[in-house]
Amino acid sequence: MSPRKNVHHFLEHRVAQSLAAQGLTAPGQRWLVGVSGGADSMALLHILAALAPQHDWTLVAAYIDHGLRPAETPAEWRCVQEAAGRLGCLAKRLAIAVGEEAVRRKQSLEHVARDLRYQALDQLGREWSTDVLAVAHTADDQVEELLLRLFRGGGRKALSGMALRSGSLIRPLLGLRKQELLDYLAEQQIEFCHDSSNDDRRFLRNRIRLDLLPQLEADYDPGIRQALLKTADTLQQDEDLLERLLHQQLPQIVEFHPADEQTTPQALLHRQAFAALHPALQRRLLEYLLWQLGASAHYQQILATRDLALHGHTGQELHLNRGLRVRVERHQLHFAYPRGRGPWRGRLAD
Repeated sequence: MSPRKNVHHFLEHRVAQSLAAQGLTAPGQRWLVGVSGGADSMALLHILAALAPQHDWTLVAAYIDHGLRPAETPAEWRCVQEAAGRLGCLAKRLAIAVGEEAVRRKQSLEHVARDLRYQALDQLGREWSTDVLAVAHTADDQVEELLLRLFRGGGRKALSGMALRSGSLIRPLLGLRKQELLDYLAEQQIEFCHDSSNDDRRFLRNRIRLDLLPQLEADYDPGIRQALLKTADTLQQDEDLLERLLHQQLPQIVEFHPADEQTTPQALLHRQAFAALHPALQRRLLEYLLWQLGASAHYQQILATRDLALHGHTGQELHLNRGLRVRVERHQLHFAYPRGRGPWRGRLAD
């Protein structure tokens, strides 16, 4: 199959319109496309390949080998290579050791796999000088993600779901159902592989997809998926407004000093200006600041930092993770890593 020069299929039209509406059709770009060999990512690769000639895009199909399914990996990589070759795309494979890293971190395979996968994609993006990273999340993935975040106690930002665009990361298929992609693959006679880990009920996401959602549709509301998507869309619009309000206020409240070769990042928060904000913006600002400083931004940490900003006395300290200290200095909070990144005990004054 040779690369097509014109868009014919209605799904390709829909993706093209969605990308254009977001201003994501700049000519001459290099796209890194995450392709596992599964149905969703193979559909993504073929849809983008159909759009590429119109915009003079170069596509690089990136296959990440997680090291978890050695019996299936060769067939998946072969499937990706063959499709990329037919479509006139480049293909690159990168291996990551998820199992070993999960043991070292004492974290779940799902969590570590996601972290290492995006690190690997970022590495490939730098190596190939790509402008955009495209991944194959669908509307069904969005529904599963919303329920996952709900179970974990996510706030408004979390429950707004995944965005179509997050910086250079783009999810072109986020408005499409998986069944639509399966129909597309069948009509176009495109081969794909099945990832057996998607059937493993040890993983919560799989139990949500295989058990919970079908039960909710059968016993409670057949339109539950669409209802969740509408909720996410509404919250996403609210999030956009709050994000704009935050960045309007940020320069008057926070002085941020980024890291350089000799120092770790620091920040000063002006307490009086902070206290004048609505609580929703206070929490959002602290979450953003902790992320910028390279620290975790868990809910309890945000609340503790907010309490210190509003009610703390000079000299009080809050010990956050990775060696980050927050110290009250009369009219300001000082965020710093006084002994570098890494856990340690004791007060700054000691």
